[in-house]
Amino acid sequence: MHTERETAARAYIDALATHRADGVPFAARCTRIEFGIKTGFSGDHLRRSLNRGPQYRIIETTTDPEFTAEGDVLLARFDVITKPSLAGRRVCAHVAETFRFTDDGEIAHIHAVVRPFIKR
Repeated sequence: MHTERETAARAYIDALATHRADGVPFAARCTRIEFGIKTGFSGDHLRRSLNRGPQYRIIETTTDPEFTAEGDVLLARFDVITKPSLAGRRVCAHVAETFRFTDDGEIAHIHAVVRPFIKR
């Protein structure tokens, strides 16, 4: 059984590959940081990006996340598997995303650490 926070984070992770983020419980002022750069400016912006953004369209699937609760944050570790392949190899990524939540259980902030790797 998943906690409410894990369910919210899983909805976001699933949306990376399904490109259907309408059900992700983002707070209105949710932000996302990746490589030190703000890549999400609001809940609506993140939802639009996940639904239609070309940066997410290359994602084919994600692995099942492993969750760790640390104080008031939730850490999710999973892999992103991309669609493009060259000579049977794909550039994929090990991802660790730290989620912070509002008191209402909405995702308030996401901090992503992404480590690319080659998959055969």
